[in-house]
Order: sequence, then structure tokens, then C-alpha cells
Amino acid sequence: MNTLNRREFIAGVVAAGAVSSLPALSLAGANKKDSQKISIFSKHLQWLDYDGMAQTAAELGFDGVDLTVRPKGHVLPERVEDDLPKAVAAIKKAGMQPLMMVTAITEPDDPTTEKILKTASGLGIKYYRMGYYKYRDDKSILSTLAEIRPKMKALAAMNAHYGIHGAYQNHAGNNRFGAPIWDLWQVIQDLDPQSMGCQFDIRHATLEGGTDWPMQVRLMSKYINTIVAKDFFWTKKQDSWRAINCPLGEGMVHFDEYFGMLKNLSVGGPFTVHYEYPLGGAEHGARKLTIDKSKVLAAMRRDLQFVKTKLRKSGLL
Repeated sequence: MNTLNRREFIAGVVAAGAVSSLPALSLAGANKKDSQKISIFSKHLQWLDYDGMAQTAAELGFDGVDLTVRPKGHVLPERVEDDLPKAVAAIKKAGMQPLMMVTAITEPDDPTTEKILKTASGLGIKYYRMGYYKYRDDKSILSTLAEIRPKMKALAAMNAHYGIHGAYQNHAGNNRFGAPIWDLWQVIQDLDPQSMGCQFDIRHATLEGGTDWPMQVRLMSKYINTIVAKDFFWTKKQDSWRAINCPLGEGMVHFDEYFGMLKNLSVGGPFTVHYEYPLGGAEHGARKLTIDKSKVLAAMRRDLQFVKTKLRKSGLL
């Protein structure tokens, strides 16, 4: 099916809310095989070009790069056909394999959606994170879910066709779809986990769920196909409480219990490490650092070793 016909078909799926039936490429066993792989979120290396990004990730000890293929990312969506092959070539040159990417994909009939998925799949990338849907005050929760459901069904169909895992992150926020977890499960519960799942973020799950995050893990375990590692703690400033990001192990996330649950529930999929605490601008995807890069790299290496230690302890690595 050519690009134009496929786009027309996907538009029809969205309009009708139907379950799609595109021919699928096999993804069986991909999660299990990739479950020991740890990548770095390339947002934190956007102060480097493709070669510098890839070489730095390899020298730090990562297995790969969770590449930003989105507006203001390492690869711009409108240039994906030209620039993604360059980024992947740099990753391979550094001795790693392309595995993951982060996108802003939310609309199956957007002109860039199929280009991104087709190009990424052809280059060997197996997993991608979607963009975000949001709730609005002028629209009910249930009507928003009804709008999102056919879009994710259509994206799942495209993912199956191109042999790539799609994932929606449970990002914290009072207007974010997926923050409370149950809404994401409601939308994807009838989809094939091999084509559409969840990028589980334990930091956000802990922030939103407090002590009930284990229930969230259990609910989503079948659909978790990529896993985020980051940490935070609550602090009170004047009259308000704020969530403060911090190095792994210094916050409120119970990594031993969490990784133990992933092991016991046989949750697979690769890990991606995020650095959201102050790192001279690297935490925000800055193109230029405001502190010495040696301090940034030391923090990145420390958190990676923390993840590896906990994974070994739990039997996941």
C-alpha cells in the first residue's frame, strides 16, 4: 500500500473508529531480547552533534541512544528521511545498535507520522514513544477518551505494519491523558501489546499514585514495552509543595521493589535513563551547557551504574 492510499485508509479508520487490519511484521520476542538494553534519552545530549552524542553514550557505557525525533530534537520530523539515517549511522559507528526513539506522534493521518515510522523501522529502530494527549476543561473526560481511542487504534495498525512498538508515557500532570494510568489502560486494553503499549515512568507513577504505584504496574504490566528510570522528592516552599527531580536513589522511588515487580511480572523491554535534575541545561535539552561537561558526564555515569546495580540485584540484568 503506497503512502497516499495508506494515509487515506488511516483517515478512514480514525473517522469510523474501526479496528484496523493492516498486514503485520513479526515482533514476537522483541521485548524479551531487548530487556537488558539501557539507552540514554538523547534530549540530555543535544549539546552534541550526532557523532558526539553517539560516542559519548558509548563511552559512558550505554547500550544505545533513545533518540529525539521531534520538534527541537536531534532529528526534526520534517527532515526524518534525510537526517535519521545520519543519526543511526553515528550510533552504529560508535558500536551500538539503533533501538529507541522519542517522537511527538499523536495523529495517524499527520503527513509526518508515516514518514517517521517507515524510516525508523527501515533503519532498525524497534520502539518509539508517542507525543501526548491532553484533557480540556470544556470537554468531558469520557468524550476525550472516545476521541483518543480510534487514533491509538489507527496508530497500532501502522505500528503492526511497519514492525515497530508504539508506547505512550504515563506523564504526570493535572490535564494529561495517561497520568492516572487507568485512562490509558481503558484506551489500549483491546489493542495488541506488540503494536501499542506503555512507556512506564516510575517517577511519574510515584508522583501521581503515591503508595498505589504497584497497582499501576500490575494493571499495565501486559502493555509495558519500554521503561523509564528517574527519581524525585517532594519539598515544601513557602505554602506550596513541589516535586523536585534528583539523581537516582536520592528520591522517593522504590527501585528495589519496582524492579522486583518487573521481574516477577515478566515485564520486558529496554530501559531509558532520564536526567531531569539540574545539569547545566542538559536536563532541558539545551544546545549549550552552562557547567563543565565533566560534571554532566559524571552524573550520567553515576545514574547508569545505579540502574545496572539495581537491575542485577533484581535479576533483570
